[in-house]
Order: sequence, then C-alpha cells, then structure tokens
Amino acid sequence: MYQYGRIRAQQDNNVDQGMLQVTVLNSDNNRPVENARVRISYSGDPDSVVEEVRTDSSGQTPVLNLAAPPIEYSMEPVEQQPYAEYTVQIDAEGYEPKEVAGSEILPEVVSRQPANLRPEPFPADSFQRIVIPPHTLFGNYPPKIEEAEIKPIDESGEIVLRKVVIPEYVVVHDGPVGDNAADNYYVRYRDYIKNVASSEIYATWPDDTIRANVLAIMSFTLNRVYTEWYRNKGYDFTITSSTAYDHKWIQGRNIFESISRIVDELFENYLSRPNVRQPILTQYCDGQQVQCRDRGWMTQWGSKNLGDRGYSPIEILRYYYGNDMYINVAEEVSGIPSSWPGYDLDIGSTGEAVVQIQEQLNVIAEAYPALPQIGVDGIYGERTKEAVRKFQNVFGLPATGVVDYPTWYKIQEIYVGVSRIAELG
Repeated sequence: MYQYGRIRAQQDNNVDQGMLQVTVLNSDNNRPVENARVRISYSGDPDSVVEEVRTDSSGQTPVLNLAAPPIEYSMEPVEQQPYAEYTVQIDAEGYEPKEVAGSEILPEVVSRQPANLRPEPFPADSFQRIVIPPHTLFGNYPPKIEEAEIKPIDESGEIVLRKVVIPEYVVVHDGPVGDNAADNYYVRYRDYIKNVASSEIYATWPDDTIRANVLAIMSFTLNRVYTEWYRNKGYDFTITSSTAYDHKWIQGRNIFESISRIVDELFENYLSRPNVRQPILTQYCDGQQVQCRDRGWMTQWGSKNLGDRGYSPIEILRYYYGNDMYINVAEEVSGIPSSWPGYDLDIGSTGEAVVQIQEQLNVIAEAYPALPQIGVDGIYGERTKEAVRKFQNVFGLPATGVVDYPTWYKIQEIYVGVSRIAELG
C-alpha cells in the first residue's frame, strides 16, 4: 500500500495539501465538547504528532492543512494510494479517550472527522478505537450481487410503504446478511448517504459526477426503505454495510465537505421510471476492478469521465440506466419540525417561517455559544442574518447569511439533535 510518511511528506516536492477539521460531541446529548485535546499523526507513525490543537466552544478544531498525495492520483485509476491516512487522538476531561486511525485526506478538499465521546461514568482505563479501512476504489471488496432493480411487492404479508418517505434514521447492519455477530447502528439518513459516498467515490471528482453517484446511492437506499426489503425477510435492519449486498458504510469515518454539501442539496431526491412507484435499485460498480457495464449499471470511474466531459447528473445517469430514468422528489421527510417553505429567507422576509428559524437558532445557541441569541419577532433583520451566518460557519455551509434549502434543513437537523425531540426510544 502507498505510504505517506512524515519524512516523505517533508522531502517530496510533489506533495499537495488537504484540509482536516475535527468535531467533538458528547455522545449522550449531541452537544459540543469544548477544550478537547486533539492530536494528529501519520497513520503508521502515531507517536510523531504533526498537529496538536484544542476544540472551541462549538467542539471544533481549526481547519488544518495536512500533506496529501498529488491530486492526479484520484483522477485516474492508478496503483498509488490517492489519499493520506492520519490518526486522530482525542481526549477531554470527564470523557473516554478516543482514537480514529486511517482518517483520509484528499488534496484540495476539506475532510471533517466526527468524534463522539462517551462521558463519565465509563470503565477505568477504557479507550475507544476506530480503524477506517481502505476506500472502496483502492481496497479489495466483494462485488455487488446482481438483483432486479424493481422489486415485486405483491407478496402476501409484505410490509410496503404507501409513499416514498425520507426516513429520519436507517438501521445499518455492519456486516453481510446473516452475520449475527455484526452490530446494528441507528444512523441519520443524510449522515448515512454522506458516509457511503465518502467511502465509495473521491471527493475531488467533478460536482456533477458526485451528484449522479449520490442520487444512485440515495435511490438504492430508499428502495430498501420503501420495500422494507430486509424486514420482510425477518431481519431487524434497513440495509447492510457489505458491498456484496448494499453499499460500503464505515462506522466513525471522516466525511468530505464537497460530498456533504451535495447530499444536503439533493437529499429529498431519488430515481424513478415511468409508472413505477418505488425508487429504483440503482446498482453500480467501479468499472476497473469490477466490470458491470453489460448489466446496465453505472460505473464509478466512467461517471467521473463523463463529468469531466461536461455531462449533467441526469445525463450521466441516463447514459448508464437508460433515457426513461427520472429524478423524483419524496413526498415526506420524517423527523423534522417543518418542511422547507419553498423560498429563501433573507433581509426583509417576515412571517411564521422566520419566527420558527429564530426560535430554533436560539435553542441551538444554548448548546453552541458561538451563536448569538436573537429576538423572536418574525422579521429577518441584520441580527438574524448574522446568527444564520454564524450557524453556517459552524456547520460547514457557505456563510451567506441566507436561509436557503440546505441551511433550512441543517437548522432543523441540529435543532432536533440538541433539543432531543428526536431521541430514539
């Protein structure tokens, strides 16, 4: 495997830089952990710390510049590993220490490494360690077992949803079907999609290639949700983390900002065909280690090449899946207080939507003191705009001060998290 050690990073002039930000939260209540110590070293040389920083009141480190391989390595299939691997060690008073090994840094993009710490009480000398395995485009994983893209749903006793709903959570079985020793994890739907996309494509690729792949991942996932595929077979999960059956999901991995932004932009969407109610089970392969073009599947490297040529997301998808593939929108989003009003909120906006955002930002500000408290008057003035801008800064959104579609749903998500109204029973 391609190693990017400290000496090489210092001596090799052909080194690019990526960016890393670590966010530390209390695992019990999703609130930020301030003043946690974060040490970063090259994986394989964990004692040689290259950065040591502390988290701020939002539980975040500064955005750090770190050495990464040349960007060309992630643009074409090559033998060299296209990302650097770092080990992140976190400790904070009153919390169980944690280590994440193999956090991936690609050149020219921001990587965000989440770390949820368990507060006291915890066993003496306990320590949590997460190891991120190789990216699917670089490592060796089982190829997808072919399935019908449209599932029969007329069998007696089947559970099938009446409409396409974006779930609040999916239950991920962290192993192949039938592995009873594998853990199940409750994962927020958008976080699941971001994790899979960060595990299966490179964040350095064109935005429209990322969009096409994210749409395929979401449609596949929503097919599993809509048809209750595994529950109808007697299992207690939504989807697996096995590439043989579903997608690669990695507990605790880093998420790339470019992928996160696109998921937030598209998360209500899925792919459909005429006169078919269910989301399409859009299967794909990498197109290099595994070939699947003759099956009518998308290839990931092929989608990258089409993106380079200026193809739009729907043009990429139709190139592989046919011209009768369409982008559709789910009828409902679960687990949020209110759906997007259909227009941006900015200076001069008034009404109930503004009241709701002001109230929610004030609740969030109780957990995130970097956000100012604002008056709840239903008028979008300068103080509201500044609070929105601060929120966007903390949560990795473009700091426009405007509540657009991604910002609206991010406010809903964080509000739900810190107010615990979506706590699992």
